Parts: sequence; structure tokens; C-alpha cells
Amino acid sequence: MRAFAFVSAISLILAGTSQAAPRRVASLNLCTDELLLLLADPRQIVSVTHLSRQEAETPLWRQARRHAANDGSLLAAARHRPDLVLTMGGGGRDRLRIAARLGMRTLDLPFAASLDDVERSVRSVAAALGRGAAGETVVARMRSLRRSAPPRALDAIWLGGGGRTVAASGLEAQWMRLAGLTQRPMRGDRVSLEQLAVRPPAILLRSDYRQGQYSGAQRWLRHPLAGAAGRARTLPTDGRRWTCMGPLLIDEITRLRRELTP
Repeated sequence: MRAFAFVSAISLILAGTSQAAPRRVASLNLCTDELLLLLADPRQIVSVTHLSRQEAETPLWRQARRHAANDGSLLAAARHRPDLVLTMGGGGRDRLRIAARLGMRTLDLPFAASLDDVERSVRSVAAALGRGAAGETVVARMRSLRRSAPPRALDAIWLGGGGRTVAASGLEAQWMRLAGLTQRPMRGDRVSLEQLAVRPPAILLRSDYRQGQYSGAQRWLRHPLAGAAGRARTLPTDGRRWTCMGPLLIDEITRLRRELTP
């Protein structure tokens, strides 16, 4: 009965929703929020997640606050009568089946594992929005960075709260390489204060994500060795841009290149 009531409620909310070119688009994931905010005509956007409206989570928070918030659920977004819903990573088969049954179009993006995947996601969202030119502009900027990547790269460690780092072959490391940095392989994608003291990298790329938050992870980052590891040059980086590892990193990589230019 609860499932029937749930479907019936959404059916009433979505009655009459058009399946033509999307005029009312909702996003149920922070990373699809960012793509939507970057690529859509603002008049197309009816709802984004509450996370994208928080300054601590994304640089696009001001844009996001112009639109209604949802909690990442289909029901919360459905009251805004979307004709296209963006999500990522599956979103739950039941949820997607309900959306399809109700005639609500969904675009479910896979998690990106490479720069090529990021480009494909940009193009997929842009095409779904009818904003192909906007997507190609973003892809062109990425391609320009990739073509002009520095021929040599400095030994680097990306450092987050509690000693968290990134995989040497992962998407974060691929973005770092475009700035002229090579992520050092670290067991378990963690680095200790002792490792920073004994064998510091040339560059310590230090995330400022939630730096004002009181937590064990942030206390770890406030240790003197985490702030300036021996001979390492410490560069701060906007940790919010690394959460989704999407096109928001274009400007950050460009900035880091300037910082690293002699």
C-alpha cells in the first residue's frame, strides 16, 4: 500500500509533464548539480540538491541558491514537475523504474574514472539539455589543457584531512598531471606524518576542504608537518573542486600551472 501511495502521489504531481525538449530539469546528485549549473540555461533548472547550495561543498553555491532544493530523492524533486532528472551511479533501480513508469526521463551518469569519461559526461548532459554548444565549449577547454600539459612533472602528494591522498592512477592524478604534477603512489591512498617528514615530495598539494571544521581529520591537517613537510613546497588547493573531479577543475588546474611556473 505504501508503494502504491508513493507512485500515486508522484503520478499526481507529474500529471501532464511533457517529454519534449527539457524545460524543467532536476538533479539528485551533487556532481550532476554541478554539470547542470555549468551547462543549462538557468531557466531550465527547477531543483538541485541541498548540498550544492552549501558554500562548503561547491564553488557554485551562489548559482545553486537561485533554485529550489531537494534531498536527493525522486519524490522531493518530483513536486517541481521535472521533465528530465539527472542522477549518477545508478540511483537505485527501483527509483529509475518508477521514473520510467511515470514517463519521467532520467539521465543516469556513470562515475567518471578518466578524463575521457568526464568529457563524455559533459557531452551527455549538454545533449540531453539541448545545449550542445555549451558542452563543446567545456570540452574544448579540457582538450586545450590536455594538449598543453607540461612535458615534465614534479613529484607530488595530494593531501586531505587525516592523511587521505589519491590513487596514483586515478582521475585526480590525471587532473594533477595536467598541472605538471605526478601523484606519488601511496599504500592504501594514505600518507603519514612520518612519511612527510622522512621523504617529503617536491610539491604538497594541500586540500582546504572544510578547513574551518572541528574534526579529527582537520586536527591532523593542522599539524606542522602537514602544513610544511620538510623541503616540500606546499600549495593550497580548493578541495571542493576535487569532490566530483569534473570540469570545475579546469580553472583550478590553470591556477596551479601559474603557481608552478618559475
